[in-house]
Amino acid sequence: MMNFSNFLLLSFSVVMTASCIGGRPPLYKDASAPVEKRVEDLLSRMTLEEKVGQMNQFVGLEHIRKNEASLSAEDLKNNTANAFYPGFTADSVAEWTRQGLVGSFLHVLTIEEANYLQSLAMQSRLGIPVIFGIDAIHGNANAPDNTVYPTNIGLASTFDTDLAYRIARETAAEMRAMNMHWTFNPNVEVARDPRWGRVGETYGEDPYLVSRMGVETVKGYQEDLSSDDVLACIKHFAGGSQPINGTNGSPTDLSERTLREVFFPPFEAGVQAGAMSLMTAHNELNGIPCHSNEWLMEDVARGEWGFKGFTVSDWMDIEHLYDLHAVAENLKEAFCQSIMAGMDMHMHGVYWNEYVCELVREGRIPESRIDESVRRILGVKFRLGLFEQPYADEETTMDVRLCDGHRKTALEAARKSVVLLKNDGVLPIDPQQCRRVLVTGINADDHNILGDWSADQKPENVVTVLEGLRAVSPETDFVFVDQGWNPRTMSRSQVDKAASVARNCDLNIVVAGEYMYRGRWTERTSGEDTDRSDIDLVGLQNELIRKVAASGKPTVLVLISGRPLGVEWAAEHLPALVNAWEPGMYGGQAVAEILYGKVNPSGKLAVTIPRSVGQVQMIYNHKPSQYFHPYSGTPSTPLYPFGFGLSYNKYEYSDMNMDKPDISAKDSVKVSVKVRNAGAMSGEEIVQLYIRDRFSSVTRPVKELKDFVRVPLEPGETKTVEFTVTPDKLEFLDRNLRPTVEPGEFIVMVGPSSSDDDLLKASFHVH
Repeated sequence: MMNFSNFLLLSFSVVMTASCIGGRPPLYKDASAPVEKRVEDLLSRMTLEEKVGQMNQFVGLEHIRKNEASLSAEDLKNNTANAFYPGFTADSVAEWTRQGLVGSFLHVLTIEEANYLQSLAMQSRLGIPVIFGIDAIHGNANAPDNTVYPTNIGLASTFDTDLAYRIARETAAEMRAMNMHWTFNPNVEVARDPRWGRVGETYGEDPYLVSRMGVETVKGYQEDLSSDDVLACIKHFAGGSQPINGTNGSPTDLSERTLREVFFPPFEAGVQAGAMSLMTAHNELNGIPCHSNEWLMEDVARGEWGFKGFTVSDWMDIEHLYDLHAVAENLKEAFCQSIMAGMDMHMHGVYWNEYVCELVREGRIPESRIDESVRRILGVKFRLGLFEQPYADEETTMDVRLCDGHRKTALEAARKSVVLLKNDGVLPIDPQQCRRVLVTGINADDHNILGDWSADQKPENVVTVLEGLRAVSPETDFVFVDQGWNPRTMSRSQVDKAASVARNCDLNIVVAGEYMYRGRWTERTSGEDTDRSDIDLVGLQNELIRKVAASGKPTVLVLISGRPLGVEWAAEHLPALVNAWEPGMYGGQAVAEILYGKVNPSGKLAVTIPRSVGQVQMIYNHKPSQYFHPYSGTPSTPLYPFGFGLSYNKYEYSDMNMDKPDISAKDSVKVSVKVRNAGAMSGEEIVQLYIRDRFSSVTRPVKELKDFVRVPLEPGETKTVEFTVTPDKLEFLDRNLRPTVEPGEFIVMVGPSSSDDDLLKASFHVH
């Protein structure tokens, strides 16, 4: 019997052959022709309806069937994860696909459905393939049976740009093995509010670090944008990571200076790295919704930065111009506003095709404007090789997905992402002295360790913390007291049970944090659209920590979370604190290896951890006057600063030097420092370089990260680390928002974190 993949390939061959009967094949089907000529040839053959269809995306058929059976039309109003189309069925969408009126799908989670939908598109008049987009944020984790790496905030805590590139390459391979072509990542928003639920989806609070990680991720996904690659999407443009009340999609009000100095640089870097899709943000920006913001899409992205790809809306956000922001009187007007402001593709749904075609026929949208968008979309499809390879092989897909090499990278990334925040000597654990160990907490034995944007994965492909501990130290008696997965419904009797067991153990490990699993959308405490008015531990978790610690036995707190948590009591009273973020499929193994000293921790915080929500906004690169008047009664310092992270070694910094004390505005300065491993373990230190413009015509941050490097060091080894401070690292925007390097003193700081106490300092002058 012929399998479905072979049937699809044969069907595609028949369609291609039939199209050639009676003459030469159309130019757009000639793989040897230049992409630009193929695009123009195909565009000339398309009807208006087919063009507008290329600009529209739908959720997958199985997604529709599942949700139309469980959701009501009323449920859809505030749901940004699940959808169906009231009045239409999955069969309706299938027929539109067969007619060539659908350009893209999202929420297609299996190779079988992707191949089937592509077979429908191949039956259309022109045989234009659809492009499948998916939220492959940390691996293609949103679909089952794929490698799950740490989420972006954990990856950023590695400060390892080569690792970011490698993970993106591996993700691209697994996506193409599933017939997926487009990832809605990297999220290059600069996260400056820990209440916001999507912090874990970002690379943190620093524009330079976010830019570096984002660029390598774009390059890893796209490479040269051919049949082995996937399309990157830089998102969300712009400002949604500093909402006025901390909630996703709420208004953002930011000066143009702040936008250009903080929020724009990672997007511009992504464009320069070649990103070929860009997603606008849910929020309004200074009174203009981003989805109808011509200044953002056309003037800045295309005009200033030269963006060549296509712009896609976020989930139903064009509709929100009408039903939420109220800047359009109806859906048709909303579609008109967004397209004329620069939008190329609509995520997602019905009525788009009908209303946009009407707008063109009425003369409100020139057909030439539609052609611009379709050219961009078709160009990507040709470059990705979808016309030649519309299907993926179902028989070989698992040769790529979850392969040994990808699993190895996931474990390496998890190990490097874990941040040791406090250690008063209890770590690493000595199994000879700690023979009986309590393990408890909501995240001790749960797949929540995978993080947000993760589908259900098979148990054999996930290592929880409890499983990791038992594997790493099999001689230890680990006593597990289950607290359930939901922090809101924790049982006081189970908390008391853990406290009782703790008294008879040598060591206690509490694995606490947030709950991110998307399968229980309304019960989460962190992740997309799960924002909070505080940053405390939810439920009885603090009570659990205090009661277990009251046993008098050493207690270690491990946090699994996508956002910074204000665990001030634990930081003051417990001997050890570990922030593991959302470490992915091998997170439990990585945490256990670090707790037992099999791996030396090396992660550094990509965000500042405040003491409480009352300190928001708490960022390291603040302006000089931010703490001129300190808080009354509480410290003005963070719980843990940006860039901070401990090792089982002590790294000593010395002999900081610069090759010249004075330079011109076009010159560079070489900075060197010696770093010595004064400990007994081999390890890697993340050396960080910060700069401050001492006096300037506009106020500047007290320090800004301008470079970093991971340095491997053996016990007793000393290495000289060199940085080159180039003119672009001294540049800022003057009073007229023009880039400039002003003369004067620049302070250079090098050390293991952004804390002043950790930094060696020197200065040079620009003349």
